[in-house]
Amino acid sequence: MGEREADNSPLAQKVENVGRNTLVGVSEIGYCASLIWESLYWAFMGKAMGQPVRLQSVFAQMMETGIRAIPIVAMLGVTVGMMLAIQGIYTMRIFGAESHVTIGIAFSVVREFAPLITGILVAGRSGSALAARIGIMNINQEVDALSVMGINPVRFLVAPALLAMVIMVPCLTFFADVIGLLGAGLYVSLDLGISLAAYWDQVFEWLSVDDVMHGLGKSVLFAILIAVIGVANGAGVRGGAEGVGKVTTRAVVQSISAIVLTDMLFAFMVTR
Repeated sequence: MGEREADNSPLAQKVENVGRNTLVGVSEIGYCASLIWESLYWAFMGKAMGQPVRLQSVFAQMMETGIRAIPIVAMLGVTVGMMLAIQGIYTMRIFGAESHVTIGIAFSVVREFAPLITGILVAGRSGSALAARIGIMNINQEVDALSVMGINPVRFLVAPALLAMVIMVPCLTFFADVIGLLGAGLYVSLDLGISLAAYWDQVFEWLSVDDVMHGLGKSVLFAILIAVIGVANGAGVRGGAEGVGKVTTRAVVQSISAIVLTDMLFAFMVTR
């Protein structure tokens, strides 16, 4: 009797919930890792096995993920660049060194803000759409139908989305680099009277290829996280339309959280 009461105590229930949630989290991480492995396997070995990843599907995903996101990336890139210029000039003016603001702007845009903003944008735009599409197909038993027809669902659904993300997110990040630096340069030119030619000379003087690759490398990691988290949430949908809405929201929240945490860890490791 005493043992039963102890097992049903609030502390025991909390410990049990922590253990159960930990197991669920570990299983989800393992599922995401298996999705990455299977997608890479089908991308490289699918042709030899008679089931190649369809280039048409990859191009369609690239168009949706990348090309159609260019306008919003351009708008946010210019906005972030100008915001950094405004804050940078305001801060550097305290020390009378506003003429050196270009250094901070260049590093901030290329190494941090362009990949971070692009990743968050793609997570909210394409990651949520991927989770919703997989969720609806799962509810309608279309994923099971693919398996019955002998079509591997990972090859047909996941691999094209993952490849498209890995290709287009770095491209969008590089585009955001250029647009962000241009927006910052326009404000610096208006506020400090520095010509755009002199501004770009300073940018090229201080930035290196390693700085650009730092941001592009992070964007590849962000792309993988967005794709696998979207698919994992869509595959685990329960219920009808309400369930699809829940997994879509969960996919966006998890993707953005994973992007921010990965950004912090990546920045810490490469700057040691």
